Amino acid sequence: MSSHPIHEANKISPYGDLAREEFHKNHQILHKESYMLNKQNMKIFTQSWQPADSTSKVLKGLVAMIHGYCSESSWLFELNAVAIAKAGYFVCALDLQGHGYSEGSPGIISDFEYLVSDSIQYFDSVRKEHPRLPAFLYGESMGGAFSIIICLRQKNAWNGLILCGPLCGVSRNLMPLWPMEKVVIPVVASIAPLRRINSTNPLATQSIKEVWKKKLAGKSPNPPTKAMLPLQAITAREYIKVCVYVQERCRELDLPLLVLHGGDDRVCDPQFAKFLHDSAASQDKSLKIFPGMWHRLFGEPNESVELVFEMIVCWIELRAKMVKMNSTIMRSSL
Repeated sequence: MSSHPIHEANKISPYGDLAREEFHKNHQILHKESYMLNKQNMKIFTQSWQPADSTSKVLKGLVAMIHGYCSESSWLFELNAVAIAKAGYFVCALDLQGHGYSEGSPGIISDFEYLVSDSIQYFDSVRKEHPRLPAFLYGESMGGAFSIIICLRQKNAWNGLILCGPLCGVSRNLMPLWPMEKVVIPVVASIAPLRRINSTNPLATQSIKEVWKKKLAGKSPNPPTKAMLPLQAITAREYIKVCVYVQERCRELDLPLLVLHGGDDRVCDPQFAKFLHDSAASQDKSLKIFPGMWHRLFGEPNESVELVFEMIVCWIELRAKMVKMNSTIMRSSL
């Protein structure tokens, strides 16, 4: 298995000394960018990666990725996409509203349903282009929660779900204590939606352990803005709604499931990840909590990133083979 491209990153760029286009060419990756017009008539940035010499006949599967809050599908998040694509997969991702190159007010999530809808719209179009490929959904943090919701609404459409630090429950280091969470935030969100929830701790400082990677994340052409942090009341309300939705419905999850979480995650509580894993109806499910790791797993030392990456790719590889084998058996029996 090839190494994760995080090893090539430096303090200035995730692509090392190469331009982004040269980086893709060096890794023999065919990269495409586009914009999608969503149901709200907003331009949503989308992109894909695949081995440059691949065809649908040789691709192992499709992996659709959703980033978290204050992130984007490019820059550091892209390195995971390239790593998975190099292993033989068609990988696609979008910038959520208000993130990266997509339209929308930075940091404001007025209704999480809009972001889920955008993701379904884009991924449906990609899966339609690759109908025979085993399809997997990958989500980080808030993107993990959206991935769960998508799988709940599109049962039998996905062959597996990979979650890294999913937003199933917010850590008390980030959110204010009850009753503010349960009572005050929804009220404030209805009358003063842009008011800051000042009792929350800085998200950026709690997510990435390696100092140089934390600084590198801030060098993105689309860095998190001051408009994003601390959370506005309306966004905090949507965080709570997402967590409640996931906790109430996760028992209905019934597909191969891999949950990875940092043991020292101070953004999304690992206990809720354990609750998700234990509650899911999936027969094929795995949970790995990494002691000492923080929220964003790529923000750990490179050796740890390699460990996580190898676990993800090996997990997808096995299930993609099983899906193709079962499809072959079904076709031969007809």
